[in-house]
Amino acid sequence: MPAYMLIRVAADDSAQLRDYQTAVPPIVAKYRGKFIVRGGDTVTLEGPEESRRIVVIEFPELSDVQAFYHSPEYAQARKLRGGVARFEAIAVDGIKL
Repeated sequence: MPAYMLIRVAADDSAQLRDYQTAVPPIVAKYRGKFIVRGGDTVTLEGPEESRRIVVIEFPELSDVQAFYHSPEYAQARKLRGGVARFEAIAVDGIKL
């Protein structure tokens, strides 16, 4: 069953995230993930206005999301965003069609 990593990012200076944004895609691919949403325009339909960057990554299984997030490679990449952005991330099972 597919699983999704949902991320909201608030960055004071998005240019400072460039190294992180360059480092992460090969790690995502290694753990069988693919980007579904990576930024882009947002429209708040209900609730508080959302101004953060939204990222959605699809993985084949929830265990793949966890393996990616807890991997040594991603631990190194996370250091590249330390102090320049605030991240919120959750993982959720999708539905099997």
